Parts: sequence; C-alpha cells; structure tokens
Amino acid sequence: MAESILKVETGRVRVTEWRLPPGGATGRHIHEYDYVVVPLTGGELTIVDPAGNSEKFATEMGGAYARPKGVEHNVFNLSDKEIRFTEIELLD
Repeated sequence: MAESILKVETGRVRVTEWRLPPGGATGRHIHEYDYVVVPLTGGELTIVDPAGNSEKFATEMGGAYARPKGVEHNVFNLSDKEIRFTEIELLD
C-alpha cells in the first residue's frame, strides 16, 4: 500500500509526499482538485482507469506534470524499487 505524508496544507494548496513500495498501489481514487505531480525518483507507474484499462507511465526525477480535477484511477508500482513523488493540489 502507498504511504502518504502531508507536508503543507493552506486554504489554497495541499502538498503531499507519496511513497509507493514495489508492488504498492494508491488505491482507486478520484481527484477532487486540479493537481501537479513532481517525481522525486524516476521509474515506471501503471495507471488503471475505472474501466480496467491500464497504461504505463514513465516518471523522471525532477520533472513535473499537471492533471485536471475529476481524474479517477488507481496507480500501481510494479517495479522492484520504491517510487516517490510530491503531489500539489490546487484547492481554490
């Protein structure tokens, strides 16, 4: 299972560090806010949507990507090393 560590929460943003061990997953969830992800390690995630479709997604340490609210998925780490990233949710 993934570990989440809340780093900062204000009225405008929530910053969470996520750690996915080998074989770990976030659990199925829906993003309530627009968000930005900054990988802290490189690696490959497997993203599964509600219909069961899966997509491999490579992360690059120090890179960044943004997604809109409403995204629903489960994120798996099927690799043999821990993957860590920071998620920044835009609350307003």
